[in-house]
Amino acid sequence: MSAIDEVIPALQLPSFGLTATRREVSAPRASAALVSRQQWERRYRARLRVSDTAVVLLSCILASLLPLLASSPGILLADPWVLARVPLSAALLWAGTLSLFNTRAASIMGAGAAEYTRVAHATGLAFGVLAMVFVLFEWDGIRSQLFLALPLGTLALIASRWGHRRWLLHQREAGRYASRTVVVGARDDVEYAIRTLGPDGVRGYRVVGATVLDDDRNELTVGTVTYPVVHGTDAVAGAASALQADTILVASQPAGDPSYVKRLAWQLEGTAAELVLSSRIADVAGPRMSLNPVDGLPLIHVKIPTFEGGAHIIKRALDIVTSTLALVLFAPFALAIAIAIKMDDGGPLFFSQPRVGRDGRIFRMVKFRSMRVDAESELAALLDANEGAGPLFKLKDDPRVTRVGRILRRYSLDEVPQFWNVLRGEMSVVGPRPPLPSEVTAYDGTVSRRLYIKPGITGPWQVGGRSDLSWDESVRLDLRYVENWSVLDDLVLMWRTAKVMIMPEGAY
Repeated sequence: MSAIDEVIPALQLPSFGLTATRREVSAPRASAALVSRQQWERRYRARLRVSDTAVVLLSCILASLLPLLASSPGILLADPWVLARVPLSAALLWAGTLSLFNTRAASIMGAGAAEYTRVAHATGLAFGVLAMVFVLFEWDGIRSQLFLALPLGTLALIASRWGHRRWLLHQREAGRYASRTVVVGARDDVEYAIRTLGPDGVRGYRVVGATVLDDDRNELTVGTVTYPVVHGTDAVAGAASALQADTILVASQPAGDPSYVKRLAWQLEGTAAELVLSSRIADVAGPRMSLNPVDGLPLIHVKIPTFEGGAHIIKRALDIVTSTLALVLFAPFALAIAIAIKMDDGGPLFFSQPRVGRDGRIFRMVKFRSMRVDAESELAALLDANEGAGPLFKLKDDPRVTRVGRILRRYSLDEVPQFWNVLRGEMSVVGPRPPLPSEVTAYDGTVSRRLYIKPGITGPWQVGGRSDLSWDESVRLDLRYVENWSVLDDLVLMWRTAKVMIMPEGAY
């Protein structure tokens, strides 16, 4: 017997205990729900990758082909590979930066401006490198890439992503491609989180159940939907398994248990794809929050909002350009509206009303008249029938509205003269709803923050439900905008407003 043969049995004797220990500490395996989520995410990323590649290649090839055909049509016959040099190099660089910037990450799928921002940044980097190459080497063909492929390709990429996002939202409405989510926390916090996410899953989270930490009821009803509640030890992991959830959203954690989230993350290994922490501070301050760990201590930074400076100068410039274009382009339609108003009841074309602007300044807001001339005097008799939220007065079937006025209100055409207020600097194109002086007197200290910036013709309330919004929801949307607005957000809200005017909801 060799020395090796003598050693092996000795090593095998304690291996039984080691094998059992290894089984106990083996890495968790993915659950069926987790595997399902990973599969649809891969499929969606593959769709994006194919469309991105097609757009990039087509843009780069066309950018080289069009100038060649214009100047030297026969060059393709003489040198067919002319389209395989600069265009392919530019396309490879462009496609690489799209991957480098994680433009197809699951965390930005289906909502928000982050996806479009990353696509724009990746494109800017790719063509910035091409511009430096052109300056250094003056390669033929790069100039056309910069002047043709950059603008056309960027628009095509964003349009492609928008189309995929619409497809994804339709899939989520049908119950697919959304994270099955269990919400954890105190009952009030769980209800708030579910109400914010909504029951349809279009925001990417389809709530399938809850774990309520502060009572023992077995059901939770939010709106018209009832959700099962799982209790007991290891309730969250049990709920994730029983309800086939792949996401756990922690709306709040038990008081006096700072290690709760860490232990929960360990319990969910192999069961869920992610643990999402919700905080009500993010309701308004979310875009200004950032995480910066220092020696293992997670520090959440919240940038204090500012209400003046360079960004506001850019906003004013955007207001001037947009309002000028709107007034000029809408002039022919304004003439038709004026004739219709006059033919309806012969009264004045415009209605002006005092409103409160930035810093509490009063101005007169102008609208096309949509009510009878004596509408203000009839208001007192209708107060008991008020359907508006908070201090607002609204009636879905207001008897004071004229026949022409109903059409103008439905499509927000009565608001167009307010572009004159924008041009004068009293309003902005995008901002909080302009309140009446009587409404402002009912504001508390929190709601008064709406007056920190100029009111707008449109805003988050205009695209988020308008008159169908509750008072609290309207205030929340306005405050979030006041503290976190950006030029990109304003452009997105303008685009969404145009869609709402075509397919109006909550307008009366």
